[in-house]
Amino acid sequence: MDFEYFEKWALKEFGINLSAYKPNQLHRRISSLMSRVGVPNLDEYMVLLKKDSAQRQRFLDFITINVTEFFRNPEIFEELSEKLQTELIPKNRSLKIWSAACSIGAEPYSIAILLNEIDPNGRHSIIATDIDSTILARAEQGIYDATDIKNVKPQYLNKYFTKQENKYKVDEKLKKMVKFKKHDLILDSYEKEFDLIVCRNVVIYFNQDVKNAIYTKFQNSLKKGGMLFVGATESIYNYKDFNFEKASTFMYRKI
Repeated sequence: MDFEYFEKWALKEFGINLSAYKPNQLHRRISSLMSRVGVPNLDEYMVLLKKDSAQRQRFLDFITINVTEFFRNPEIFEELSEKLQTELIPKNRSLKIWSAACSIGAEPYSIAILLNEIDPNGRHSIIATDIDSTILARAEQGIYDATDIKNVKPQYLNKYFTKQENKYKVDEKLKKMVKFKKHDLILDSYEKEFDLIVCRNVVIYFNQDVKNAIYTKFQNSLKKGGMLFVGATESIYNYKDFNFEKASTFMYRKI
């Protein structure tokens, strides 16, 4: 069996469009995962994924890149904080924000902390989406390990988290600001009228055609003057093609 057949099967079985990913990178990831679980070929791997729910979840986690932490790349979050203070919040005290491919929820909760620090009386809302239902359930719980919160400033840790043994639980005030929903960036439609879209360290794994389609849909989903915040390795070199202008190193403004 070749990868093309496996990709079609995965789309039907899991609703994940593997053909959107960069092929060489994807094939290396799947081959590595097969090797770790001791499966010699794709046929046997498909059988394993059908019958073993734990391996199925492991595959989904591995493919959908559930790697994140609070304030990932803190210096870049400083850029976001600056734009929130100087541009976005002065225009609107009830921002509509989308954290796309949010994984375990560290990113949307980080944004909620910034909003509450900058504008505690604002009525801002955050929609946080991911393709993985299991990871969204964990995000809704809002319970994290020490490694997840290593970039959180001590004053924020004391203010917005409760320590429970060796875990850290997010404050209910932050949880009320974030609504988690399942969403596939490639296959599903996008909501409109966002002031800010945050999508970091995900699009880099997709091929160029899919990237372009996603950036076009992000642009359509933003209000005029709304911003797109991307990851540290995801500069959009052709941003003018999508009617964006550069707002800062990792932020793009809809013209």
